[in-house]
Amino acid sequence: MKRWCITAVALAGWVGLAIQQYLILHSRWATGASLLGGLISFFSFFTVLTNTLAVVVLSYALVQRDSAAKRFFLMPVVSSAIAVSIMVVGLAYSLLLRHLWQPEGFQFIADELLHDVMPVLFVVYWWCCVPKGALRIRHIGLWVIYPLVYFAYALWRGDALGQYQYPFIDVGTLGYPQVFINASGILAGFVLIALVVVGVDRLSKRA
Repeated sequence: MKRWCITAVALAGWVGLAIQQYLILHSRWATGASLLGGLISFFSFFTVLTNTLAVVVLSYALVQRDSAAKRFFLMPVVSSAIAVSIMVVGLAYSLLLRHLWQPEGFQFIADELLHDVMPVLFVVYWWCCVPKGALRIRHIGLWVIYPLVYFAYALWRGDALGQYQYPFIDVGTLGYPQVFINASGILAGFVLIALVVVGVDRLSKRA
């Protein structure tokens, strides 16, 4: 039963990513823009990167054959870091982005899967399937490297192309001071969620 549930969650994630990629590439093709540029743009969203990491974890959980990659992604420290990141994806979208547009059709399906469905289901997977008791406060210092590196990349890409992936980091509109304030707030939220995850992990182990 557990295997079937993990399969369903992984499939939901892959479907959401596939639809989003199709929509981006189709839009680029329709306007005569570079498809390679569309692929790069697709993987320039924190949502896409984090959901990709989540479905990789879920997919490796279904693979019988052992490998170094499988052992890495299924490590509690790694799976927990991804759980924290995908919770940030869901919360940031609901608080900062959802009100900015009204997606329809396949875009609505992709948005729901990547921003609402997957964050909830991956956290359920983390709670039910990831071994508890391995997390320590010091791990949060490693986990924040991911959003910090992404933020640096997003600023560099936005400056180079004049196009920022998220409005709350749009330097051209907001300026660097406000962008860094916004990013600091999101990072603080990331750390707070991480602290909760570590705390739940420790309490679950004791129980």
